[in-house]
Amino acid sequence: MEMKTISSIREMQLFSEAARNAGQKISFVPTMGYFHDGHLSLMREGRQRADCLAISIYVNPTQFGPTEDFENYPRNLERDKALAGDVGVDVIFYPDNKEMYPEHYQTYVDVEGVTENLCGMSRPGHFRGVTTVCAKLFNIVKPHCAIFGKKDFQQLAAIKRMVLDLDMDLDIIGMPIVREPDGLAMSSRNVYLKTDEREAALSLSRSLKIAKEMYDKGERDVAAILSVVRKYIERHPHTNIDYAKICDTTTLKDIGHIAGESVLALAVKINRTRLIDNYVFGNRLEV
Repeated sequence: MEMKTISSIREMQLFSEAARNAGQKISFVPTMGYFHDGHLSLMREGRQRADCLAISIYVNPTQFGPTEDFENYPRNLERDKALAGDVGVDVIFYPDNKEMYPEHYQTYVDVEGVTENLCGMSRPGHFRGVTTVCAKLFNIVKPHCAIFGKKDFQQLAAIKRMVLDLDMDLDIIGMPIVREPDGLAMSSRNVYLKTDEREAALSLSRSLKIAKEMYDKGERDVAAILSVVRKYIERHPHTNIDYAKICDTTTLKDIGHIAGESVLALAVKINRTRLIDNYVFGNRLEV
């Protein structure tokens, strides 16, 4: 089947309804485009899990704050189409803002609890935008499963919470972080980094490795681990830590001692480029 690009909500719904009526299982990867191998790994997983692989490319304005990089967020549709075709995508949903948020739009999905800490503190309104657009996309694409990366651990937790709480009939699959050969977590925003900034950006993944080594040697005191992590990152030029926290993976609340599965979550600005990364202690394999 030749890959289709659909911009209309109604047309996308009809496409998915026809696939479902034909007995096909639909997997879905929502994206903001400008693909890297992290995105493509999610698509490859979706290709394995279903008969029909759908993706969306939509830079969602409601998840960006007024001082964030919405206008400058990297975009390259033709490149994305070529990469999507190479991994076997069947349909790209590519709406515009008027299609997604028409005049008089006024309905939002607000997940509480798990969104309050971490990025929820420094990016107010961000997760309301994320969960709203994902709820809309799930209703438009009608997938049986949707696949997300674990790099944004809090986003994945919020979407899982929304799907569970609102009885949405689909499975949410979390996939491991995909990294560059030097350890930097893949991100569309990495393109912003200049050579010296990229070197500084490696402090995130390297600090996580140090924390893992401390944990493997028996350290369970959160303050001790975070002190080392912060000092390591702050030694590098251009770095400004937004947060470095260790949280319970279910509630995403801060903890003082690592007893069960816990996530060390980082958000660091490298000059103007904000990057996130994380490592899960005591990983149970499932998010």
